[in-house]
Amino acid sequence: MTTENESNLCSICNKSSAKCFCVGCKKYFCSKDFKEHEQQLSTKFDNEIVRSHDELLDQIQKLEKSNYSSLDFFDRIEQWKKTTIKKVEEAAEKARHKLIELIEKQRIKTIQQIEPITKEIRRRQEEENFIENDMDHLKQKLNEVQQKVENFFQKHIKRSVVIDNQNQIDWNQFIYVREEPPKSPLLYSSNLKTNAESIENPVIVAGGNGEGSEMNQLNCPWGLNVDDDQTIYIAEYNNHRIVRWKYGATAGRVVAGGNGEGNRPNQLRGPTNVIIDKQTDNLIICDYRNKRVVRWPRQNGTNGETIISNVGCLGSTMDDDGFLYIADFDKHEVRRYQMEDHQGVVVAGGNGPGNHLDQLNNPRYVFVDRNHSIYVSDYSNHRVMKWMNGAKQGIVVAGGQDQGNSLAQLSNPCGIVVDRSGTIYVADCSNHRIMRWSPGDTQGTVFVGESGQGSQMKQLSYPIGLSLDRD
Repeated sequence: MTTENESNLCSICNKSSAKCFCVGCKKYFCSKDFKEHEQQLSTKFDNEIVRSHDELLDQIQKLEKSNYSSLDFFDRIEQWKKTTIKKVEEAAEKARHKLIELIEKQRIKTIQQIEPITKEIRRRQEEENFIENDMDHLKQKLNEVQQKVENFFQKHIKRSVVIDNQNQIDWNQFIYVREEPPKSPLLYSSNLKTNAESIENPVIVAGGNGEGSEMNQLNCPWGLNVDDDQTIYIAEYNNHRIVRWKYGATAGRVVAGGNGEGNRPNQLRGPTNVIIDKQTDNLIICDYRNKRVVRWPRQNGTNGETIISNVGCLGSTMDDDGFLYIADFDKHEVRRYQMEDHQGVVVAGGNGPGNHLDQLNNPRYVFVDRNHSIYVSDYSNHRVMKWMNGAKQGIVVAGGQDQGNSLAQLSNPCGIVVDRSGTIYVADCSNHRIMRWSPGDTQGTVFVGESGQGSQMKQLSYPIGLSLDRD
């Protein structure tokens, strides 16, 4: 630590007897002050290094298995377990009540069938008026009723109670733990804040000047997409165009279509959604009434290119691997496409229209999370479905309690987004509101539109498209 030199002054007392040099601070000291300097360094080492090390070691030791249960992660797992058990119990109770109703219905029906037979038997007993043919006839009727009763209670007879095979469900996909790098984004196109706050003071960011085709107007806006700089791209169904509204602008600009209704390369016909392919700097447009998906250059594009034909595309999204997902309203399915792939593969629905867990009925919009789980707004079933990656059937994550306006119900759901926590935001179109549904909840909360249908700032009228920005 030290070297000796006769010609230097002590940095503390300024005496010329400084013989000690500290290679750390590059200063000279006399013997007395150097000992004090060493003591100060020792104290500082204990306070700043040793103490920090001991505190860190104590934190690491607290991570012993016996203390794991105190971590917040375990509380979240326990809460998920309780919520899931509650939902299973509620479903079982609902099925139990339904079964009781069916049994009671069958019992009443059987009583109604046996009553006329009973009356006829009593009458013939009183009159003592019966012959062999009468007895055979009554015996046949009794046997028919007896057979129905036995069939109902025999175990080998198929019931009207359907229990999905739980062995076909990938339970590991319902909840799992994985290590992630800090500040990992959800998707480049959907970097959403967890549990976005309610909107207290909404502002108009596009349109608001009545229905029309001027550049400060909109006419039946459907899907929308918000870029990182808060520029909004809007699919105008009745104006047959895609318009771009920059943040704070008082008018938009046509970036696709806008050349009248038609099927030429420079035209659109009833576009329903638009997303941004940032890798190629193109817009991907659902040109619904032309039954096609169009790729249009985002910068100064004058014509589009049809990349998928014969598809009733209403909603679309892209995952972080560049796969395109299309909700086919007409075929009741969602397909995943690679670029330049014109066929795609079915990843949700595809079993005809219906309300079973492997079916959809007029899917409107679609969202894909980082695990490649697919969320679909099942328009005519009034529910939101979640299909795990590779699953053969989905699960209901919002609505599904018939059409209605209670907090447990939806009415024609449309636009949908999901944040990093799994909270679902859905445009509840015919209820004129945006609903927020937390994971595992049996009912949602009103995020926007508590005041009912209208044109006031806190009211909505048939909301369709939905997007969340980074803020």
